[in-house]
Parts: sequence; structure tokens; C-alpha cells
Amino acid sequence: MADEFDAIVVGAGIAGLYSLHTLRERGFSAQVFEAGEGVGGTWYWNTYPGCRVDVESLEYSYGFSDELQQEWEWTERWPGQPEVERYLNHVADRFDMRRDIKFSTRVVAAHFDEEQARWNVTTDDGQVHTAQHLVMASGTISATKDPRQDFQGLDEFKGEWYMTSGFPTEGVDFSGKRVAVVGTGSTGVQLIPIAAEQAGHLTVLQRTPAFTLPAKNRPMDPEFQTAMKARYPEHRALAKTMPFGVPIELPTISLLADEPENVQRRLEACWQEGGVAPLMNLYTDVLVDEKANEVVAEFVREKIRSIVDDSQVADLLCPNTYPFGAKRPCLGTDYYETFNRDNVSLVSVRENPIDTFTEKGVRLRDGQELEFDMIVFAIGFDAITGALNNIDLRGRAGMTIKEAWANGPNAYLGLLAADFPNMYILTGPGSVSVLANMYTSIEQHVDWVADLLVDMRERGRATVEASHEAQEKWMAHVAEVGDATLFPRADSWYVGANVEGKPRGLMLYVAGLGVYRGICDEVAAKGYEGIEFQSDPVGAV
Repeated sequence: MADEFDAIVVGAGIAGLYSLHTLRERGFSAQVFEAGEGVGGTWYWNTYPGCRVDVESLEYSYGFSDELQQEWEWTERWPGQPEVERYLNHVADRFDMRRDIKFSTRVVAAHFDEEQARWNVTTDDGQVHTAQHLVMASGTISATKDPRQDFQGLDEFKGEWYMTSGFPTEGVDFSGKRVAVVGTGSTGVQLIPIAAEQAGHLTVLQRTPAFTLPAKNRPMDPEFQTAMKARYPEHRALAKTMPFGVPIELPTISLLADEPENVQRRLEACWQEGGVAPLMNLYTDVLVDEKANEVVAEFVREKIRSIVDDSQVADLLCPNTYPFGAKRPCLGTDYYETFNRDNVSLVSVRENPIDTFTEKGVRLRDGQELEFDMIVFAIGFDAITGALNNIDLRGRAGMTIKEAWANGPNAYLGLLAADFPNMYILTGPGSVSVLANMYTSIEQHVDWVADLLVDMRERGRATVEASHEAQEKWMAHVAEVGDATLFPRADSWYVGANVEGKPRGLMLYVAGLGVYRGICDEVAAKGYEGIEFQSDPVGAV
């Protein structure tokens, strides 16, 4: 006999935990399945040295419980992975969540039963569980890219190799070793300075340089934290209306309309402040106008050239192939300074890519061979859609999600997919997702879905799904808004360009969380416009 629930939640990260809490609060029975041994999602799996948040700690936290936000004390401006994981474990314990989470259990299949109007969910222990609703809290950047699929010969390598996601929790001793780091996205940028301090020699294999901004991290100021807690209600309310889900002063003037000396003064102030948001939001035209964007991009390049002693290395570290901000800028600590160390080398593998791995290390296309004792892969994720594609997910008439999304993902509001009734995708394709503070985005998603489920229960409705017409219009709107910006100009994971064979298209709604929230609220106020329901013949939900 299968276990039966009102809802099954896939994943016990930030979204899964809040989904469980909210469903309980609304009177639904829920079961969470989590592949890991503990809660945390991204912050459980990514334990590599230097792993850190690029949203400030007092923002990067739940806002649903005032007691929670008052009692938790953050220790740094930008918290590291251990602190975030401790926080999420505290949340799980405080709200007694573990009793409804089954750990070390991976969902391998979820099939919709049209006759019963329920989802049959199979886990890797062979058990089948059933629920009316399926909440996909499986994560935006949880499907890791396997280097054995991207590179040849890795099984021949006689040294040690690791992936940053799933990095050994006990750590790795780089001391005296010849270490290679493959990848210079956010993960690589965080790992490289720490590995360089320990390694005998560190070689960075870079395909595409990132715009890396200084974190300016520091211990939390107790007085600042106390003051924030005193104004949290107003602060959280304002965050919900903001484009990035964080209260900031929105720009009112164009860079191109400002005096050049004033532009440089303001750019310098942002650099000294630290963080990603200041430069991204300094002017109205940074992300929409090529000329304005190039001013900011060149400012960062000049910073790189001023920090890195070797001019050739500095040039390799300067991004020139995409606009600033079109790929998420990285937040680093002494990243560029690391390349001034005698034990650090930078190898560009753009024009001279990796041909194969060998017993001793790497052979490049031109025949050059590099020898290493250890290799660490920081090559990213099959983002936004990968976690769903990794599950045998079937909707009406047995249609798989891979078939439905063969030409690119489709989801109304990023939340509901046509032909997949009663399935809810949190921070999915077509939503703001990673372009906003994930906690703010997730709370909006979950609250909206929970309201929908309550409405269904009250009206005796058995199924809900997006109409094909509404879904197509929404994704066309997402593309139209994106095309008015510089985001599509970069080969980023935002558009799926980092995964071979993945359909290219901007998967994020770039108009911002405040605009997105308003649209979702209007859809609900109009009786869930664009959404199709079927009533349960027996009136039970």
C-alpha cells in the first residue's frame, strides 16, 4: 500500500523547508524527500573551501517568522557555507520539520495518474508514494555537471580529482601538491585563493573570465544587526517590491547622461562598498545599453589591470566577450591578488582547450602536457531545468518533461506547466529565480502556490494546470522582456549555453521580483486567469 499525502515535496533546501512549513500551516499533509543526509540543499552539497553567499546575511534568511529572525545571530556580512547550513538546520529543528522529511532518499520517478488525479512518486529505495500535489523544490543549481561527460580520459588520471559540489566534508589537504582548478565561475573564484595558500603550485584552467567584484567581507556589527532586527517588518515588506528582492535605492539617472568624472567617482564608491548589487544598480541603463555597460565593464577591467602585476595575466583575466552583468558577477576575496603569487599560474583553455586528461594530468589541444597531483572541477550546473530532467517526470498521456521541453522550457509564471497537473515548480524557468534574493523569491512562490491549493480545496477542485495558450504567452513575454536587455548577449547558464545540446533561451524573468509578484497577484485576483481546473467528482481534495 503506497503512502498517501496531500503533497509531496522534492528537496529539503530553502524552498523545500518553507514549502513543508507552509503546507502544514494551511492544513495539508506533506512529505519531503531529500537525497542528502541533511537539510540545506545547495548549502548541504557545496562544502568546498571558500563557499559563501553573495547576498548579505541579514537579507539571506527567512522572513516568515519574526521570532526566527530575532533569535538568530549572524556573524559575518557575507556568511560562509557552514553558517548558512547551521541556520537551515536551526530552522528545521525549531519548526520540527525532520519528522516529515525522509533523508538519503532520492526521487527517481513521478508519474501523474489521470484516473486518480494523483501523482505516483517512486524513490530510489523502490517505494511508491502518492499525493495529489507535487512540489518541485529540487533546486535551481542542484544538477551538477559531470566532468566525465565534458572531458575525455578522466578515468585515466592517477591522481585525486574532486567536484566542488559534493566536495568531501572532511576537506582536502592541498599542502605541497600540484593542484589544478578547472573553471572560474563563482565557485572557482571562491575556491582559488584558499587553494593557492596551501598548494605547492596551483594552476587555474580558465575558459571564460568572470567579472569578479570585491566582497569586502567583515564580522557582523552587533549594533547594525540589532537595528536591522528592529526594522525587519518594514524592511521585508519593502524587499517584496524590489527588483532583486533586497531593499536598495533604485537608480534614477542614466550613466550616459551623467558627467564622466561623476560616473568614475560613483563607480569607485561602489567598488569600495563591496558586493554585486551596487554596480549592477548604479544607473538605469547599465543592463540595457551597450555603451553604458561598457563603461562599467572597462572600469572593472582597469581594476583588474591595477591589481594583477603581470600584464599578460591581467589581460587574460579581463572579460571581453560578454556584457557586464549578463553573466552573474562573482563575489571574491583577494581573487585577482592571488595571481600575483609565485605558486599560481593561469592557463587559458579558450583558444587552446583541454584535449584529454592523462595519467599524469592534462593534455591541451596543441600537445602541451600539464602534470598535477590533484584536480578540482568547478564547472557549474545544468541550471534551472536540470534537476527536473534528471527525474522520470511524466504528466498527461505519459508525456515526459524532457519531451515537453525539447525545444526549451515552458512554464506559466515559471510555476505551472501545461500537461503536468498539480505540479508546482519553485524558482523554475520563466520566473525571476536567481535574479533575486532566493529567500524572497521562494517565499513569494510558496505562498502563492499555497493560496492556490487552499482555493482548490475550498472549491472541490481535483486538478490545476496552465493552459497552453497562457503558457505560450507568458514565455513569449519573458523572451520579449529579456530581449530588451543585455542578458541574452552572454553564453551563460541563464540561457543554457553551458550544457551541450541544451536549447538556448533566457530562462529568467528579468523585469524583477516586484513586477513579477504584481503579475502573480493579478492572476490570482482574476480567478487564476490562464489556469485550467477540473473538479473532483467526489468533491474531496
